[in-house]
Amino acid sequence: MARGDWRRFDESDVRVRPGKSTRPRSKRRPTHADAVPAMVTSVDRGRWRCAVESDPDRAVTAMRARELGRTPIVVGDRVHLVGDVSGKPDTLARIVRVEERSSVLRRTADDTDPYERVVVANAEQLLIVTALADPPPRTGFIDRCLVACYTGGLEPVLCLTKADLADPDELLAEYADLAVPAVVASHDRDLGELVDRLTGRVSALVGHSGVGKSTLVNRLVPEADLATAEVSAVGKGRHTSVSAIAFPLPGDDGGWVVDTPGVRSFGLAHVTADDIVGAFDGFAEAAEECPSGCGHLGPPADPDCALDDLDAAGARLASLRRLLASRAGLDP
Repeated sequence: MARGDWRRFDESDVRVRPGKSTRPRSKRRPTHADAVPAMVTSVDRGRWRCAVESDPDRAVTAMRARELGRTPIVVGDRVHLVGDVSGKPDTLARIVRVEERSSVLRRTADDTDPYERVVVANAEQLLIVTALADPPPRTGFIDRCLVACYTGGLEPVLCLTKADLADPDELLAEYADLAVPAVVASHDRDLGELVDRLTGRVSALVGHSGVGKSTLVNRLVPEADLATAEVSAVGKGRHTSVSAIAFPLPGDDGGWVVDTPGVRSFGLAHVTADDIVGAFDGFAEAAEECPSGCGHLGPPADPDCALDDLDAAGARLASLRRLLASRAGLDP
């Protein structure tokens, strides 16, 4: 319409800018009914390596679909993929769904850090790898890992390494009242018992650097070929794993082992005393009678704790309180 032309305005004069649509935007999202189920095995700079459920030997690299926003995705997550899921070099699929997690291994950098880190999702059990010597075992670290298991839905398993250097009986006795299963390993022992426990399950390994996690993984999955390092002169290992990664166990019966980075501390800032008590059958109901703010530690810290009124709590209550003390940063 020319300038100065006062003829009646007509809708035919309206022009739509290229690339724009007058059709209203829909909030409906595609269902992706043909998406392929897979498990995340590693994460690296915005790319997720996934093993296809129907063909675990097929490794697919994927990115997070835009509709997922900033949904966190970690090793062990069960996801659904669309796009190029062939696994061929230079191909990229998209993660369009993340299934609800059955378990979560969480930790914080320390007990004051508000940032919660999800280390592994959907692991059925956690192997707490502890050397019997060189470096010596730290029961405080084991206790904290047990807390993470009980509150995260994982079954704990003590995995005691370097049994050729020290006897495991004393350490095993400390956890007898919690009925924590244990396996003992050394460089000259067959790993048959450990393999039986891992077969057909997703298992995560956690421990300080230098306790032999990577050595164990290399024995269980020779193809992993992880770097190992000698324990340093000060008794602390050099870090050999830098991020969590899942490896398939050899054989037809399946199973995955997830090696996690060696840690120097296992923060529990995200865990409350009630979270721990609630994980122990028989104690949660009694704890409801405790006064507000009770830490369930018993006298002198919590003189009115209702757990003291339980009959025959005995050694099991003492073990529970040791975990509570560890979470609180106190000497048990």
